[in-house]
Amino acid sequence: MPATTHTPSLPTRRRPGAYAHTGARLHWWTLALPALAFGLLLLLLAGSGQAQAATAQPSELLHVTQQLLRAVG
Repeated sequence: MPATTHTPSLPTRRRPGAYAHTGARLHWWTLALPALAFGLLLLLLAGSGQAQAATAQPSELLHVTQQLLRAVG
């Protein structure tokens, strides 16, 4: 028994500009978040010229961490 095949229907023709007045709106964050990310990356790149190498002195955070490790261990 032969199987029946379904042929896809052809799309209907639409008028040009049929969806011109749909009123699609974007949320505020769809533009604000990429703009904020771009601004932050730009600030990171602009401030990278002032970067300095680490000094030979251990930081205060390192001293506190070592003291905590001694107290626990």
